Amino acid sequence: ERMFMKTVAFLTLGCKVNTYESEAMLKLFHQAGYEAVDFKDKADVYVINTCTVTNTGDSKSRQMIRKAIRQNEKAIVCVVGCYSQVASEEVVSIEGVGVVLGTQFRNQIVDFVNEYKTTQKPVIKVSDVMKLSRFEDLDIDEFTRNTRAFLKIQDGCNNFCTYCIVPYTRGRERSRDVESILNEVADLVSKGYKEITLLGQNVNSYRFEKEGGEVVTFPMLLRLVAEAAPGIRVRFTTSHPKDMSDETLEVIAQVPNVCKHIHLPVQSGSSRILKLMNRKYTREWYLDRVAAIKRIVPDCGLT
Repeated sequence: ERMFMKTVAFLTLGCKVNTYESEAMLKLFHQAGYEAVDFKDKADVYVINTCTVTNTGDSKSRQMIRKAIRQNEKAIVCVVGCYSQVASEEVVSIEGVGVVLGTQFRNQIVDFVNEYKTTQKPVIKVSDVMKLSRFEDLDIDEFTRNTRAFLKIQDGCNNFCTYCIVPYTRGRERSRDVESILNEVADLVSKGYKEITLLGQNVNSYRFEKEGGEVVTFPMLLRLVAEAAPGIRVRFTTSHPKDMSDETLEVIAQVPNVCKHIHLPVQSGSSRILKLMNRKYTREWYLDRVAAIKRIVPDCGLT
């Protein structure tokens, strides 16, 4: 007779960082004896990892929460991520939601599900992300569907572009401990991944201060990761033009397994508009960075 398995279904909206965090939470459910099923199926627990960067993110998030509740009214519905970070009252007011987490505490999600089972009272954990100074380590070693692994090295953003909500959903910049990153790289290498993408809200602003005061910058980290994973392609996303340094370009040029491809958001071709956007660079600076890419990494792809 088939053993009774608890089931969990995930739905992830938004960016690659969310994809990474969903995989990490799925691993926690696996360890607790849950089997993953498709979001369209009936599950005991539904996890909706929300986005709020665009208005459609909000409405899509609400729509999917209601869909989960309709599919199994007895299910425990967990809403996590950026939309619940900035609009937790809206999420809580949806009848049938059991667990509400913002962009923190995700490593305790299974405990919160158990707490809700016991008390039948909604569990709401949304911290003030503006006060966070430590990176929340979420561990993943199985990307269930492909040969490319995502590796989160940085969270949050200090840029406060006038049109962007990210600093308010993710908080200030926090960089992950170098040792923790290299341990995860070793793990991914041993599992046979062919490609590792370093992720962050503002990946090239990575800056980690070791106990002795030594600072590891993004280009230094990029080199360390690539050297720890020889023969494996290394990429990163997404860069801010103001942080695109010659040092980073030199690593791309010199280290053979760092992919010669840079994604560099342009935003506007007008320095006046860039200033109004609070982008902290001018049209001239952007063009200078493109010229530097051409000079230092002549065969680089640029998107």
